[in-house]
Amino acid sequence: MTYALPRPPAGPDRRTDPRRRALLAAALAAGAAPAFLRHALAADQPRFELGVSSGFPRPDGMVLWTLLTGPALPERVEVRWEVARDEAFRDIAARGTENAEAAWGHSVHAEPAGLDAGRWYFYRFEALGARSAIGRTRTAPASDAEATLNFAIASCQRYDHGRYAAWRQAASEPLDLLLFLGDYIYEYPSPPTAPRFHEGSWLRTLDDYRARYATYQRDPQLQAAHAAFPWLLVWDDHEVENDYAGLQGNQLQSWFPAQRAAAYQAYWEHLPLPRSMRPRLDAPGAESRIYGAHDWGRLARILLLDDRQWRDPQACPRPGRGGSNTVALKDCASLADPRRTLLGEAQERWLAGAWSSGHPWNLLAQQTLMSRFAWSDPAGADGGQYWTDGWDGYAPARQRLLNDLASRKLGGAVVLGGDVHAHYVSDLKADFADPRSATLATEFCGTSITSQGLEQARIDAARGFNPHLRFARADQRGYVSFSLSAASLQARLMAVADPLDANSPVAIAARFHVEAGRPGAQPD
Repeated sequence: MTYALPRPPAGPDRRTDPRRRALLAAALAAGAAPAFLRHALAADQPRFELGVSSGFPRPDGMVLWTLLTGPALPERVEVRWEVARDEAFRDIAARGTENAEAAWGHSVHAEPAGLDAGRWYFYRFEALGARSAIGRTRTAPASDAEATLNFAIASCQRYDHGRYAAWRQAASEPLDLLLFLGDYIYEYPSPPTAPRFHEGSWLRTLDDYRARYATYQRDPQLQAAHAAFPWLLVWDDHEVENDYAGLQGNQLQSWFPAQRAAAYQAYWEHLPLPRSMRPRLDAPGAESRIYGAHDWGRLARILLLDDRQWRDPQACPRPGRGGSNTVALKDCASLADPRRTLLGEAQERWLAGAWSSGHPWNLLAQQTLMSRFAWSDPAGADGGQYWTDGWDGYAPARQRLLNDLASRKLGGAVVLGGDVHAHYVSDLKADFADPRSATLATEFCGTSITSQGLEQARIDAARGFNPHLRFARADQRGYVSFSLSAASLQARLMAVADPLDANSPVAIAARFHVEAGRPGAQPD
């Protein structure tokens, strides 16, 4: 239920005030924070222990999220929410109530409407005599508005592989939007040598998944990033199980559909997803449509994909198993089978009709590296070796996507990915076997927040087989920060000095730019 309130005369937008940004930077450097971050960092309210978050901004609203915690929660709790134009909540823009139900983990997904396009707001929740942290969020620009966009991509934040210095840095940036591209949690037990530990063993039940999300979301630096700006999210595999494909687990276990249903439910409960994405629990394994298009004024169309729920199983798995493998092309005829799909036929058709010729930029936000990555010489006797879980395992489907993109002559297509725990910058070629072929799109695949990567020597040894790669570093943890205008995309590849230190410095490892209408990233 939403009650929109009239807006008073416009004042300055405190989010873009340079004095406010300077105070924010100084406070973070000194170990302090302004009110909204101080509340977000202090999980001292037992009823709102996991913090607050917002996501999926529209020109007139967004999703506001929290989840009630603590003992003896009633089956159904009324939760009040407020959206204000000021941090002190003197100027209320909208308020309403939602019911937090035990069946859905006492999660709250409020969707205020009637807000002003293209501006920042503050929000909070109240329930059971407690008040939540304060979050900051914004609406998308109006559909006809000229706009810019500061955003970041992030993925792969395995809790027991390190600390969240990357999130601390991201929360201090003047971002309009965060795109999280998968592997929000990991289903593994912590190994004995982990730098920090979480509860539990392998995840299988709804209670298992709920407990793992709670462990991650108690981290104060992750809470700060959730409270600082709105998120768009897609899942990858570890939110359920490594390398799962559709309704098939990597151990071919008979109970996997029930496990997937539990994982999908916990995912929706713990993240700022709209009610339209709540999984259908009456379908086998549950179903949830997470792919879709989101416009940012006249500047960009953001296209979110799902590469897990509808895919064919990976080609040529190890005997008696599902999941991925690394195989030679000559030994795996299925790699060249044009009937196989990573996205599913319906999503492929949707994407073909979703590209926008009316925006200078199309940002394709998906889970993994799209560029070909050969581990041996594609011109050799074995035809090259390829990892089968990513796009290389579905090369004809990738070619369909790229051919369709080429036919539309969209000069501002940029593919964004994660998953592989490395910073990659690449040219997406019409023919990866011919370095002189046309570059159809630019790719930025961001490294992991914490999850450990491959040895850099292995990546370096394969670079010669992949001349379309302009940057490749698996020894860096971090994220990628972008500034987008109608004329150009500026990219900053961020790297954490010490992933085991929550207070580690985070620096720019490399800079690239892309000019509108000219695919291909150029180093700065």
